[in-house]
Amino acid sequence: MKQLKNQRGFTLIEMLIVMLIITVLIAIAIPNVSKQTSSVDDKGCKAFVQMVQGQVESYRMDKKVVPTMAQLLAEDYLKEGNTSCPNGEVINISAEGVVSSSKGS
Repeated sequence: MKQLKNQRGFTLIEMLIVMLIITVLIAIAIPNVSKQTSSVDDKGCKAFVQMVQGQVESYRMDKKVVPTMAQLLAEDYLKEGNTSCPNGEVINISAEGVVSSSKGS
């Protein structure tokens, strides 16, 4: 019993200092994570545009014409519903068969 009474715990001041340090670290980390999210979405959009460009070239070799997005979807060159980037940009195919992305309205 005597041993239990002699044990010391953390004081309130020590706990507040630890909480302050944790809060500062979180305040520093959160903005950096949100910046990286937009960067990941942009890189994902570039990769998606390149993938669609590859599917356009494949369709052009098979059918000898430049496809539209509807044709790529209808003939299973793209999965259903994949017509925009993860960041919301819309995929466009020009008459020459060049794939690009643009902000949706």
